[in-house]
Amino acid sequence: MFSLNYGGLFAAICGSHTDVVLDNVVLFFAFLLLSIAAGYLLGSVNTAIVISKVFYRDDIRKYGSGNAGMTNMLRTFGGKAAIGVLVGDMLKTVLAIFIGGVLFGFGYINAFSMGYNSDYMMYMGIGTYTAGLAAVLGHIFPVYYGFRGGKGVLVSATMALMLSPILFLIMFAVFVLIVATTKYVSLGSVTSAILYPILVHGFFRMYQMTAPPTILLVTILVACIIVFAHKENLKRISNRTERQLSFKKKEKEQRDADAE
Repeated sequence: MFSLNYGGLFAAICGSHTDVVLDNVVLFFAFLLLSIAAGYLLGSVNTAIVISKVFYRDDIRKYGSGNAGMTNMLRTFGGKAAIGVLVGDMLKTVLAIFIGGVLFGFGYINAFSMGYNSDYMMYMGIGTYTAGLAAVLGHIFPVYYGFRGGKGVLVSATMALMLSPILFLIMFAVFVLIVATTKYVSLGSVTSAILYPILVHGFFRMYQMTAPPTILLVTILVACIIVFAHKENLKRISNRTERQLSFKKKEKEQRDADAE
């Protein structure tokens, strides 16, 4: 029966003894590649591009920041479009991580997914976290849309929510605080992303443990990717030219002007 401590197909087939990976290396890498491929291909389904083209006969990447993400959809097409992106991007991330979890397990301990229950810490988180990382990369560099996508914030946030909900709440609180005080969504996103690996390290230290290498490495990579994706935003913040979040209905006029 499936549970939050479900051990995954790999453990069900091969067990979790010390030499299990070496004894079943082909199956291990087949499952790992499947987790990565599923994450990337699902992540590449960019909801913002789909909604803008299907419902508005347009491409969100032509407007505003040029980013195919929820914030630009909110500014350009309004709240309903942004909610559609929120739901779609969350669902694809949930499905990607779920596939990784089915293959390698979830293994929740103290509201934190440890993934594959192995005697070697390096294998912990090998399915769920790699699938999540692949989904972030797919969202930013989607194979279906010329490798021009969003910035991965919503996908990485959903990843944190699924795999470490308590840490997500801390990151979300920091995000809300920064956006509320500065009106810069990008600044809140980058700050929260940088906090992710720091909080993971702190979580394990709290229990006098060392963070599993795969989990720590993936969260560091996610943070670096989010910062890299926002490099132009950070430059504009430094130059005081970054657009601040506003819920006033003036983006339709701007979109029409951009189209002329």
